Amino acid sequence: MTNKLSACTSILIGKNASIDGTIMIGRNEDAKAAWPKHMVVHQHGALGKRFISKDSKFELELPTNSARYTATPEWTDKEGLFEEDGINEYDVAMSATESAYANPLVLGYDPLVPDGLNEEAMITVVLPFVKTAREGVQRLGDLIAKYGTGETNGVLFADNDEAWYFESGSGHYWVAQRIPDDSYAVVANQLAIQEIDFNDLDNFMFHPGIQDFVAANHLNPAKEGFNFRQIFGTADRSDAIYSEPRVWVGHQMFSPNAAKDEHPEDTDLPFIMKPEKKLSVFDAQQYLANHFEGTPYDPLGKGPDAHKYRPISLAKTQESHVLQMNRQPGANIHWLAMGVAAQSTYVPFFNGITDVPAPYKRGKLPAQLNSAYWIFKHASVLVDSHLHDFLPLLGDVQKERKSAAIKMIQETDAVVAKLAADKRPAYLTQQSNNFAVDTMNAYKKLVLELITKMTDYSPLNFNTDENL
Repeated sequence: MTNKLSACTSILIGKNASIDGTIMIGRNEDAKAAWPKHMVVHQHGALGKRFISKDSKFELELPTNSARYTATPEWTDKEGLFEEDGINEYDVAMSATESAYANPLVLGYDPLVPDGLNEEAMITVVLPFVKTAREGVQRLGDLIAKYGTGETNGVLFADNDEAWYFESGSGHYWVAQRIPDDSYAVVANQLAIQEIDFNDLDNFMFHPGIQDFVAANHLNPAKEGFNFRQIFGTADRSDAIYSEPRVWVGHQMFSPNAAKDEHPEDTDLPFIMKPEKKLSVFDAQQYLANHFEGTPYDPLGKGPDAHKYRPISLAKTQESHVLQMNRQPGANIHWLAMGVAAQSTYVPFFNGITDVPAPYKRGKLPAQLNSAYWIFKHASVLVDSHLHDFLPLLGDVQKERKSAAIKMIQETDAVVAKLAADKRPAYLTQQSNNFAVDTMNAYKKLVLELITKMTDYSPLNFNTDENL
């Protein structure tokens, strides 16, 4: 499904860079302005023995024992599953993919493989079969090395100990870097990983033949070192307008002093950064909801540069997620915002759940208002119609839901710590589902309030005589 490319923005946060010691990976899934998503929980052992892609026709024999995992597939599998993000029962999180671009020189020597392993299949054939983030990196890398890939992608992994960023740079060659515990990274549709230390196997993983491939084909422009971004990636004018400004604004948010001399169109912004304050899950969500507010580049502004750069949060976002790890067993959190992150709310689903509410499992075309996706999308579209008047109303709902989420999580953690392991899934499911329904109902109430207020905006209004 090639029309899903050229999209997405990602963030990864190490455990010592976060305010509560959790590890976070998050991403906006951007494709079409109205292309519904839904959430599922695949039960342990639910996958079949063979995977066949409806997108690339890629086929793979699967291991027999698949783990339970959450996911957010497309509304239809006609063009592929695109499960995109989830956490499995072994507390491994994965988000796939951050679309990127390889340069023509590299692709001349190792072309993309159209019928290879692409974004559509990655979650499905990797996440249910790994027990650590490193295992996830290795399984994905081995599959791409063997079968090839038809896309240039970045993939996020995390478990309760570490976060990894994986990148494929051509048809078969790949690298991955561990995010340092005290650091974060933001990525926006470019190959991001820079210098590879092939002797540091604790922090780097890679295709075993990548050095020989680069040397044999004279692909390294540098006199020394191995900068993966420079060798495999791009740095052209389209990157300067489309990708780099989103990395720049993340650095301005979290490392303003270190990044004070950066420019939105810089072509060599660093991949790994240290935050100047510890980051919360709401900081990660705020980044994914960012649209250059407070800068001249905000598309909601009116200046000459308002639409100069592609924002992080935009109308084509299908869903946004933050996968929060290193919490209690089974109580890691799959935060999910349906539709536009800036106009939605991140709903916390514990990874130990066995099901999600029916409206979160629905979502198709044409729109249906018994679907969580369309309920959040409905509010977003109405807010867009009168931004100045309606944004504060939306903001009130978002703030209330954020505080309510923290309260619910705190209460749940206290109970789960005392529950027997076999009692936890039912309780976690109940807590997640109740909050998800409450949040959906808050948006239904907001929609009715917006519709009521919109009656006064009709061009058919007139100052009528009160005596008539």
